[in-house]
Amino acid sequence: MRLLDSDRDRILVTGAAGFIGANVCCNLLEIGCHVIGVDNLTAYYDVALKHHRLTQLNQYPRFQLRQINLADEAPVHDLFEECEFKLVIHLAAQAGVRYSLENPNAYLQSNILGFQNILEGCRSFKPEHLVFASSSSVYGNNQNTTFSETDNTDDPVSLYAATKKSNEVMGHSYAKLYDIPMTGLRFFTVYGPAGRPDMAYFDFTRAILAGEPIRVYNHGNLSRDFTYIDDIVSGVLAVSEAPPTDLSVPYRLLNLGNNAPVKLDYFIETLEQLLGCEAVKEYVDMQPGDVYQTSANIDAARVLVGFTPSTAIEEGLERFVAWYRTYYE
Repeated sequence: MRLLDSDRDRILVTGAAGFIGANVCCNLLEIGCHVIGVDNLTAYYDVALKHHRLTQLNQYPRFQLRQINLADEAPVHDLFEECEFKLVIHLAAQAGVRYSLENPNAYLQSNILGFQNILEGCRSFKPEHLVFASSSSVYGNNQNTTFSETDNTDDPVSLYAATKKSNEVMGHSYAKLYDIPMTGLRFFTVYGPAGRPDMAYFDFTRAILAGEPIRVYNHGNLSRDFTYIDDIVSGVLAVSEAPPTDLSVPYRLLNLGNNAPVKLDYFIETLEQLLGCEAVKEYVDMQPGDVYQTSANIDAARVLVGFTPSTAIEEGLERFVAWYRTYYE
């Protein structure tokens, strides 16, 4: 591999204690890379879960964690100056659509100012590739049945989506102005073991096992392109090895999704079967900031790096439930 072939070259992964970040770090470490992980260990959700992920990473001698707030310019600059990263994978962000209605400032600090400082670090110290996390949320309530990278994304329905759209525009400007090879990845509903507890599959599992009602939004008339974590990580690493080479603007956006949307009612039925419990369903209206459907066109990633997700929802949820029972019970 070209960018991931030397233990002398350092790779920066931000959001290293996060769900996707920890799994990306683990896979990089498994192939012998030297990884500097950055995370601020915020209390948006249970910090113990973040430490649980870090426990595995700390077993690798080539892993270092730096607890840095990316919104603070000076320590970010100093980190880039010290380490001279060959590859930067920027996954840190304030996540969550609904939380952006409650605490918008957290999104501006982390997703806008934090990303700006990463871009400035890359401008000054020039890694060979910056890969950053965007989101399927940028598509809003797109009327197309499948979302493609060329679709219009000028109608975000949440502040979270607006910050991710802003990241894409900011990245494009830096790639063009400073010739920084850059790829933005639009992730589609990533799930799996040790995932984010603010996501529906996690909360549904907890509530079903506790005999508590689950809130089924839009009366169940929703579908999501659930993408298993292992498939996402394989896509991130493959794309990292293939920096854009366009001489005018070395920049691109790619969807990483499962390309197989799952209806919410089937998703709940699958969880019920795996848990051996029937859910107590409370049907409610659509929530502000939510979208009706997500579905990824992954042709571009498939052609570029052979991205082919292979984990069916039944298999992925079975693995998650097994982890959940072990971790919590």
